[in-house]
This record gives sequence, C-alpha cells and structure tokens, in this order.
Amino acid sequence: MSNCSTSLAPARSPQLTSSLTQMCSMLDTAAEQMMVHKDFQAAFETCDRGLESLANMEQEDSRCGDFKAGFCILGIQALAELNQWHGVFSWVLQQYEHQETIPAKIMQMCILLYSKVGEPASMQEAARVWLHCPSNSRVTGFRTVAELYLLHVLVPLGHRDEAVELIVGEVGSAAFTEEQRQTALDVVEEKEQQNQEPPLNPGISPNSEITAHPVSTRGSVRRKLEAMLRFLYRNVLVTGSGSFPLRRVFLAALLLYMLFFRLDPALPSSFMWISKLLQLLRQMWTAMFAPYYQALTQRL
Repeated sequence: MSNCSTSLAPARSPQLTSSLTQMCSMLDTAAEQMMVHKDFQAAFETCDRGLESLANMEQEDSRCGDFKAGFCILGIQALAELNQWHGVFSWVLQQYEHQETIPAKIMQMCILLYSKVGEPASMQEAARVWLHCPSNSRVTGFRTVAELYLLHVLVPLGHRDEAVELIVGEVGSAAFTEEQRQTALDVVEEKEQQNQEPPLNPGISPNSEITAHPVSTRGSVRRKLEAMLRFLYRNVLVTGSGSFPLRRVFLAALLLYMLFFRLDPALPSSFMWISKLLQLLRQMWTAMFAPYYQALTQRL
C-alpha cells in the first residue's frame, strides 16, 4: 500500500525527485510496451513493479497518486488484453485496499470492463459502496460512475427498485440534475416494460416474414423475365429472319437477365438459370436457321 498523499509537500528531497523521475520513466515504458509493441504481459509486469516502488516510497508528493492511477489504468488494460479480466478488480483492491478510495476513473473502467464481458454483477457491491461514500460525491467523475452503474449494472441485471432508489435518493441528487433524473427514470421504466413483454414464439422465426418477401419477389421477377423471353421467342418465329433485329433481341435478353440477377457463373445457384437461358437461345437459333441449314445440306 502506498503512503503517498495527494497533499502538496513544501519541499522535495533529491532522492524523492529521482524516484519520481524513475516512476515517470517506468510509466512511459509500460505505455510503449502496450501501445507500440503490443507486449501486454511485459506492460503489466512493468506496472506491477512501478506500483511496488510507489508502495515503498515514504516521502509524500502530490504526483504519487497520479502515478499510481496511471499504473493501474495501464495494468487494467493489459489484463483485459491478456483475457485475465477475472482478476482485474481484485488486483486493483490490492493497490488501494478499500473500495471507497479507488479513483473514479478506475471505477469507470472496471464497470465498463465487467459489463462488456457479461459480468456486471461483479461490480455491483463495489460500485454501490463507492457511490454511497460521502467523500466521493465531490470528486470529478462521480456523475459518470453513477451513470455507468445505473445503465451497465442495475438496468441489465433487472434491479428496478435499486435503480429507482439510486436515482431519487442521495446519489441521484448529487449526481444528476432534475431533468437527468427524469430521463433516467424513463429509461428504467422502459426497460422494465421490455422485460415484461412475452417472448416471441420460438417456433416462428422473427425474420421468416422478412426473408420470405424477397424470395417471393425474386421468384415473381424470374417468372416475368422468362415470360418476356418466350414472348421474344414467339416474335422471332413469326417474323422469321426478315427485318426483326435478332442480335438486338439476344443482347437485350442477355443484358436484362444479367441486370436483374447479376449472376455469378461460379455459383451453383446460377447453373439452372444459365441453362434455361441457353436452352431458350438454342430454341430461337434452331427455329430461325435450321431450315436454311437443312436446305444447304440437301444441295450439297
């Protein structure tokens, strides 16, 4: 446990100045190991050594608390990156011993971390104790801790009564304005109504209606396109090889088909439609040019 205090000492000894310079260097090293080299284990070990050095410092200086908070913040990030989040808050308690003395910034990080990993209950008791400590109501970040505790701990856990008590009680009065308290109450009530709504029928997928509509629409478009191709095919049969622009018909049919479906020939789902298109083109080709080909072969 560090004996550093937040009170400003009237003078600093050369030994204290050297120690603080060393702490600053270690903090920079830990930040570089984490942000630049992505060596999270080395960063955590550097933070641990820095905290041990701070604990052994008997002189008082206003920057001791800042260095301690800095090492803890980097250490929390390193443990989270190492997927060792289970031990984050216990490690923080080793540095501060009492929950009430943990800085607001570190409480905010812990609440967000345990909420992100789906364990908000791990911070419920600690955050409650911290918020109800009278001295913490005057620190910077008290309102943010109260807001995070409400939105990321109490509301997800469904603790409506405690959430309302927090908002209308001493904590809410110290942390929020009247408008903010009303907004917070509305959020709690809305969440309560959502929890009371009956669950959806598990046998019916909520996306079934949404997914069925595009499928039916695509099928309708395909049928219309096939009808259009057959219509063109019949026109070709009627008009023969006269003035009807065959090349334009083929090109228009092919472009329309590709434009509607954007077929990828590599996809198995495209084979059936490419085959149908090829079959229609072959039928049109046979109907138009087979008589001339047969007449030519008979002459030869």
